Amino acid sequence: MSSATPTPGTPLRRLSLAGVLRLRRPSEIWFKPALSSVAAIAPPNLTLLALGRLDLAMYTMAGSLCALYAHNRPYAARARTLAWVVLGMLGGLAVALVTASLTRDAVVLVAVGALLAAAQKALSDATRLGPPGNVVLTFISSAALFAPQTLGQVPGHLALGAAAGAWAWLVGMAPALLRPHGPERRATAHALNAAAAYADTRGTGDGHAQARAAGYAAVQAAWQTLLSLPVSGARAATRHALERLVVRAEVALAAPADTDPEQLRGWARALRGGGRVPRTADLRADASDNEELLGVDAELAARPAPLWRRLGPLTPIAARTVLGCALAGYASLALGIGRPYWALVTAAALYQANLSLTWSRAVQRVVGNLAGVLLFAALAPLAHAGQILLVLICVALNFGAEALITRNYWLGSVCVTPMALLITEFAGYQKPGELMTERVVDTLVGALVGFLAAVVVTNRRAGDHVEQAVAAADRARERAARVLAEPEPSPAALEGARRVLAAALTDLRATADAAAGEWWQRALPQERVVLAEQAGHRTLAATVRRRAARTARDTGTRTEDVRP
Repeated sequence: MSSATPTPGTPLRRLSLAGVLRLRRPSEIWFKPALSSVAAIAPPNLTLLALGRLDLAMYTMAGSLCALYAHNRPYAARARTLAWVVLGMLGGLAVALVTASLTRDAVVLVAVGALLAAAQKALSDATRLGPPGNVVLTFISSAALFAPQTLGQVPGHLALGAAAGAWAWLVGMAPALLRPHGPERRATAHALNAAAAYADTRGTGDGHAQARAAGYAAVQAAWQTLLSLPVSGARAATRHALERLVVRAEVALAAPADTDPEQLRGWARALRGGGRVPRTADLRADASDNEELLGVDAELAARPAPLWRRLGPLTPIAARTVLGCALAGYASLALGIGRPYWALVTAAALYQANLSLTWSRAVQRVVGNLAGVLLFAALAPLAHAGQILLVLICVALNFGAEALITRNYWLGSVCVTPMALLITEFAGYQKPGELMTERVVDTLVGALVGFLAAVVVTNRRAGDHVEQAVAAADRARERAARVLAEPEPSPAALEGARRVLAAALTDLRATADAAAGEWWQRALPQERVVLAEQAGHRTLAATVRRRAARTARDTGTRTEDVRP
């Protein structure tokens, strides 16, 4: 974090509105988090309504919202992730409630909220928690900071959150009863489709670089999904069959001109249902299946980097979060707003991997929130007709938010905003005009102050990360080249080198993209990145040709007949 002369092509010159609000295709599993949110939120809220204690809904919502997480993970990994999310949610809630019971000083509460937001952001990114990331955690802990509280009430309120969290865990795990292999099959299908899209370009057509990067990212995601599965037991056979398909996707990415994209898409379609995992081609290319999967055990044995090491590179993002959230909260207080946590949460929701993405999120947040305020104005009279309608509308809005947010963040915010406003009425009637005014002001304040904090807190480490990623890719390429230079390289060494190189190139592209969206830093080594990628992908293609030649020799087929 320091000042320097902006480099040519700094992202500030690319902070445009073009494409920021464009709608995308919905996620293939958009309905899963949407339905899970309904199943997790409705029963606790309706129970509290029946008991006449809807004012306690904020605490059950803390646990219920945990059901939004980990829908892309295999169920064994999902069970662990959801458990950690529930514990993290309860930890943040506990800190907030205890703080609220000890002081009502708004300055102190905002400071604690900003520190919690930064910790939640850093931990979510370091552990690659996935959507909805830190925003839901920060929303709950920030709101709890400004809820009247006594120390004696804290255990009971935490118990409500824990009970709802346990129910959310069950909701998240329930689909395993119907499709126990669903997440890993979807991840594999996505890798096959991404590889097919790159194969369509033949490695040289329009958009081939972007398609290649997307393909390798999808393959890496599929490997991470499969490597989280058990290596033995009833699920091992399915895992190994899916691994072979991911290997085919890897081969297609390294040799797109020799790939039949329709075959890859056919395998992907077959994975969508619940039938058997398709076998690859006519077994000619499967003759060395055991060799293809060599190196997976080495990946399983590799220990992940310690958490503190993963947190280190996130220091600039955490600094942006704590500064932006604190200043947004204090600006809201200075304007006399009674709910400064709305401004705090708005700022916390902005921070992405770089400044360009943060700008896009700021625009999306403002547009979505302002449209959401208008939707609240239309729904408020209906919600005031009875508490049952209030609860049902909130549940419907939660479903809408999760169903729409994958199209674009702003579209999901259109539902999130009125839901957040209506939740404040669980404890009693609020004046709609006052609520709307406060929300609009806090949105604008949070977005403006939050983005300015991102501009002030620069990420000078981005260039260092690119240098490190280039060096790692070069080392991986040199290792693969040494293996290729051997007259008869062992299958384990060849496959291991290929997989390490593919992972290094994927990380290099992601790191370079993130750094390109930063500003006020020294010039990035763009030429070195391009050369490292070109050389790396040539070496990857060479490993594929070596593997194909060995397969052809072992099976008695022509080399050109071996297709992924």
